[in-house]
Amino acid sequence: MSKADKRLEACGDVDELNAVLGALAASLNDEDPKVAREIQEIQSTLFHVGAGLMTTPGSALAESIQPIEEAQIKSVENAIDRMDALLPPLTGFILPAGHASAAWAHIARTVCRRAERHAVRLLEQATGDGHSSAHGRLLVYMNRLSDYLFVLSRYCNRIMGVQEIPWKK
Repeated sequence: MSKADKRLEACGDVDELNAVLGALAASLNDEDPKVAREIQEIQSTLFHVGAGLMTTPGSALAESIQPIEEAQIKSVENAIDRMDALLPPLTGFILPAGHASAAWAHIARTVCRRAERHAVRLLEQATGDGHSSAHGRLLVYMNRLSDYLFVLSRYCNRIMGVQEIPWKK
């Protein structure tokens, strides 16, 4: 497989996201053990995402890959709701800044969005406009994960006592 292959590119993005999540977890300094556990669960799930992206749809090997389940998507959504309930409502855009953990969460968010774009392109080219339900859940998971990482960035600033910086037009 060529290093320029779209399948390898999408999987490489997921691998990069996983590494950035490791840096994010290391920057939390045990401030919130629940978040640290969530990040580890997400990192484990990303190995399944990568395997799903590296496997040709419809191949015999594709049947043995553990798909992303609705429960994994719901877990991310529940975490978003839990953290969001503790945050003030947004009244405008904020700069991707603050505590180092928040900055890492913003970096992870941008890498996640790139990985999602590459996954969409890969799966559309591999399967036409239709995705399998497993690929659909994989894409939903990546989409919800980027939302989680945005809320997590705000939450990290909150638990670290750092004010968000509003964007000034």
